[in-house]
This record gives sequence, C-alpha cells and structure tokens, in this order.
Amino acid sequence: MTRSARTISQVGSYKIPTRKFKIPCDVNGNPLRVSEYYGENLFDFMKSEILTKQDKTDLQEILCKRKDLTKEMAEKFANAVLNWSTNKGATHFTHWFQPMTGSTAEKHDAFLSIEGGKPIEKLSASQLIQGEPDASSFPHGGSRSTFEARGYTSWDLSSPIFLRSHENGKTLIIPTAFVSYHGDALDVKTPLLRSITQLSKSATKFLNLVNDSSRAEDEHTDIDVSCGCEQEYFLIDKALFFQRADLVMGGRTLFGANTSRNQQLDDHYFGTIPARVLAYMQEVEVELYKIGVPAKTRHNEVAPGQFELAPIFSSANTAVDQNQMVMSIMESVAVKHDMICLLHEKPFMGVNGSGKHLNWSMGNAKAGNLLEPTSSPHTNYRFLAMISIICEALNRHGGSLRTAIASHSNDHRLGANEAPPSIISAFLGDTLTKILDAYAEGKAYKDKNEGFLDLGADELARFVRDNTDRNRTSPFAFTGNKFEFRAVGSSQNVGVPLTILNGAVADVLNDANEIIEKDLADGMSIDESLIALIKNFYSNAKRVVFNGDGYSQEWQDEAEKRKLPNLKTSAEALKLIVDEEVNLFLTKPGIYSTEELTMRYNVRVERYCKHRHIEFRTLVNMIHKDILPATIEYKGMLANSIDDQKEVGVDPKADIHILKLLNDRTNSLYEKTERLKTALGAMGEEIGDVEKIVSEWLPLSEEMANDIAYLEEHVAEDVWGLPTYYDLLFAK
Repeated sequence: MTRSARTISQVGSYKIPTRKFKIPCDVNGNPLRVSEYYGENLFDFMKSEILTKQDKTDLQEILCKRKDLTKEMAEKFANAVLNWSTNKGATHFTHWFQPMTGSTAEKHDAFLSIEGGKPIEKLSASQLIQGEPDASSFPHGGSRSTFEARGYTSWDLSSPIFLRSHENGKTLIIPTAFVSYHGDALDVKTPLLRSITQLSKSATKFLNLVNDSSRAEDEHTDIDVSCGCEQEYFLIDKALFFQRADLVMGGRTLFGANTSRNQQLDDHYFGTIPARVLAYMQEVEVELYKIGVPAKTRHNEVAPGQFELAPIFSSANTAVDQNQMVMSIMESVAVKHDMICLLHEKPFMGVNGSGKHLNWSMGNAKAGNLLEPTSSPHTNYRFLAMISIICEALNRHGGSLRTAIASHSNDHRLGANEAPPSIISAFLGDTLTKILDAYAEGKAYKDKNEGFLDLGADELARFVRDNTDRNRTSPFAFTGNKFEFRAVGSSQNVGVPLTILNGAVADVLNDANEIIEKDLADGMSIDESLIALIKNFYSNAKRVVFNGDGYSQEWQDEAEKRKLPNLKTSAEALKLIVDEEVNLFLTKPGIYSTEELTMRYNVRVERYCKHRHIEFRTLVNMIHKDILPATIEYKGMLANSIDDQKEVGVDPKADIHILKLLNDRTNSLYEKTERLKTALGAMGEEIGDVEKIVSEWLPLSEEMANDIAYLEEHVAEDVWGLPTYYDLLFAK
C-alpha cells in the first residue's frame, strides 16, 4: 500500500459519507422550490419596508442614470440596507472590491457604533458610498511610493448588494470600485464600467442611426452588455492536496506520471456525476441561488476529476461580480466536503485543462439581442453589419485580446488539445460565412433551403439545423446569438478580457457610425449604407475568420500567411500593454489612461515572475525532500538485492539494468536541479526576465518533470511517498 493510499484509507476518502447540508425548507420542514428562496440574501430596495413608494421611484431613476444620487437618498438607502441586513443576522459590512491581484478583497467593519454611551447598529451614507482601505500592499505597478498608502473604494450602484453567509453569521457585501488617492484605477471594475459605458454609447448611436422610425418613443437610450461565464474546475481530495507542496503553493502539479487510462475513452464527459461531487454541487448551487446567482448547468467535463458550472446570462458588470463569487463559494464549499476546488488552468499534465468561456452579447428591450439573426439572416442587414463590426474588432485588436487572457497559468493551456490556440480568430459557421463572403464579393446570397437535419430515425422529430455548429478549437466563436470567447482562463477575473472586448467593439462601432452618418447625409438609404458597411468591414476582417481545425499545423501556417499575430507566450503578449499606438482604442475614450496601462504592465510582469519563482523553488524543494530521498532509498534496496542474489549465485541482470537506468536519470535530475537553483538567485522581475524564464528555465523545469515522471513509474509504490495522478484524479 502506498503512503498516499494509506492516508486515503485513514480519512476514508473512498467511503466518506456524503456531507449533509440544510436544504432550504418551509416551517413544516418541506423543501422549498428554488424560486421560493432565490435571492433571499440579495437586497431588493423595491421590497423594502421602510422606503416609500416615491423613494423607490427615485432610486429606479438613479439606477437608470436619469437622476443623480443625493446625500438624502443615500441615507435612506443606507438605512433600508441596514434594516434588511441586520434583520437577517448580519453584524458586519464590507466594501468588496477587485484589486489587480485578480481575486477579490474585503475588510469587515461592524455595524456596531456607540452614541451617547449606548450601543446601536449604524450604516451611514458615507460608509455606504465610500471606504478607505489601506492600499499600500495591493499591486499598484509603481504608480505610488510605499508611504502613499491611501486608496478609496466607491459603491457600485449597478451591482446588487448581498449577504454572504458564514458558520456564525452573515456579512453585508457592498460591491465597490477601488481607486488611488489620485484617482487612478487600482482594480478591474473601474475600467470595466468605463468600457461598458463606451460600448453602450456607441451601440446606442448605431441603433438610432439605422432606426427607420421617426417616432421619439422608438429612440434608443442605452444598450446593455451581457455575458455568462462557464466555469470549469477540478475537485481533489483535501487530504491528498496537502501532501503535494506544488498544489498548495501554486495550484498545479509540477510533475506527475500519466495514468494508463485518463480521458482517452471520453467516458467521464457528461457521465454520471459521482455522489460526493453531486452533493458538493448541490450545496454550491443553494449558496449561489440565495445571493441571486442564476446557476443553470452542472456536468462532468472531459478530464477525470473535472467539472463545470454554467450560469444564465446577466448584465456584464453583475456577471463579473457573480463569477468572482462563484469561484469563492466553490472553493469554500469544497473544503466542507473534504475536497479542494482547483481553478488553475492546467493543474495536471496529460489531461484537459480548465477554461472559462465568456459568452458575450448586447441588446435592449426594444431592439432585442443585436446578435440574434432573423429567420432570413441574409436580409437582416443590421445583424450582418454587427457581425462584420465585431470581426473587424478582432482584426484590429486581436493582439490586445490575446494579451487580455495572458497569464503564467493560461500559458500551459492555450494551444493544447482542449483549448483554442493563441492566434485570435473568429468562427462564424459555414452559412454565415457564405452570406458574408457573398456580400464582400458584391454578390447576392441564395438560400438553398437546407434548414432541416434528417436524423434517420422515425422516433426523432425533425428539427431546424443550427447554422452555426460549434467549434471548440476556435478562441472566438459565434454560437447562434452570441459570441463565445473560449480562450479565457478558468482562474482569471473575466472583467479584464471583457473590458478589452468591449473597447475593441466600441472602437469599430464609432467608425461605423461616422460612415453611416456620412452615407445618410449623401442621400443613401439605411439598407444601402449597411450593405456597403458589411462589404467594406468584412472584406477587411475576413482574414480573422476561420471555421476549420484551430489545432492543426495547416492553420498555424495559414495564419502566418494572413499575418495574424501569434503571441504564444505571456512574454510576447504582455509587451502590447505598453504599446501606445496599439492601445489608442483604450486610452482615447478613457477606458484606461496611459498611466493605468503602465501600472498593469508592471503588475502583470511582476506577478508572472513571482508565480514562476514560487513554482521553481517548490520544485527544487520537492526534489530534495521527496523525490531524491525516495529514489535513493529504492536504489539502495536494489543494490542490496543485487548483492544478495550474487551471494547465492543468481544473475541479477534485470536489477542491475533497472538500477543503472534509475541512477542515470537521478543524476540527470540532480544536475538540472542544481542549474535551476543557481538560476533562481539571478532571476528578476523585468520583461527580459520573463523572456528568459519562458525560453530557458521553464523548459528546464519541464525536462525535470519528465525525469521525475520516469522515476515515479519505476520506483516501487511503497517507497514513492507522494500522491500520484491515480490518487488525485480518481479518488472521488
């Protein structure tokens, strides 16, 4: 029995009882429907008992940006929030924000206040609207001196306030932006909100220009950007997690021998969810439903031990906040079930990694979804123009979109068998591509009426074929009525790529609006202008459209011919953050300032290097403390066996051969370990160091991982002390 298996037996991981958690029930103990408790920990001012009808009307006007928030109304809102949250058992509140760490931050303050010598609960308007956390230890990219510690959190009215439940109470969560004393954005949310504003303005103007109605009531006032984040993750046993220093320190295994059966039979994908995992998923969903996060889908993913949660679409800013809470709740609930939730993009070698597919669209109640084709998309000029505009956004700013999803962890996933390549291209499907190609060539598209798919079985009803199929090798795919940005990493704050995507589309929309205004002034009809727009934009952008196998070498070669950027690593991608010409589409409308981009460049380069330093140091430590001792012990056992066999006149040929191979591989590993140890002392945190890490030290660490995998496969199980992939991936 291996040491890891013995530990599993001790904690009962294979026989662990399903955790019992309290399903929401009525007073009689009967389970409630989800609709009956959904959003119970989400503040809805329309249900407040202390706000008047006029107060609620005023707040609706404020949220719709038709009125400004006054101090008087802020006080009323704060009192309503205080009354609601304390009645539900909350004792503290926090300004919840998203610094440039990529995760979230919070500092809890008690409602308790002393007035006139008496204790009371209090939440003032100023406490609601603005906080002042110590900002000195958050990443700032060199924008401030160490002694300039002040930062401000500012209440985000557009994202709902909610309660987070803990073992011994609840905390009021107030979503906020986070800025420096001088007003620089120190977070993810502030640029995201700016990008949403810019895209809404550009898309609203576009709709009004192509609106053929002269009635004032048909004029559009805003556009809502919406998204849904499909979250992939791994679950492993908690006891095994803490036996692997690499998992604890960096969230991924730095080495491991592949099991004989992992995902090649495709039997895990959409398979029966293990009972222990299903209990975990159910508790996660209950916690999400209570705070108004609309979790919709749960299933096994491709790799063993890998799963997915997908929500219903929400407004973009809210969806980003919700996804941050999804990740937090998944991690905290996993611990209750004696498991660990891994969000790293590539925690295990040889099996699929995890992504976070960003489903993106825009629209409003009057116009509907701007990416929704009609039954005759070839004559829906507005829809085709919008698709052409988005393709042109990828054409112009594909490099920036690649940069938006660059990280030390996503580098291991992009371009692998389950993830799109680092070349940013768009998948439109055959039908839509043919339609746009026809317009680009000035030809009329003829519908061949091939809309029905014959399944060859009388028991199955005929159904209309989805003309957009699915292409999982495409980083940016049109999937019926939305685009799916598949290259986003599972651990990433989706607000960053969403900000860049919004800015890229807004940039092209602004140009489109100028063209349409000129065309209309010159006497062209709306349809004529849109047809010309489709032709011009798509003719220019079609180089980014690719419907084939994104994994193939043929596409790599073709992309090079098309002169598409292929930024394979973060070292290449991060440089674009400080390219002023490349980033004009972000700085000109004020989504980021030049200074804010420089801050982010410095932060991301520094964090890349620090993550790699941690991984390399952990690898060296594990080799010295775990791998070499186990291998040397086993070599000693072989040596003794050889001597014993020689004493009795037996030829130990196999033992000698195995010992020699193990010894050669051990010496090789030791030599590489010493080289990496020496390199660690010289590694810095500049972009040049990132390039050296990528070109020299990361490949060296991967060679070391191969050596360790060989040793793991040849050292006896009762000597090898670390949990293997067999233990980590199949102990459910």
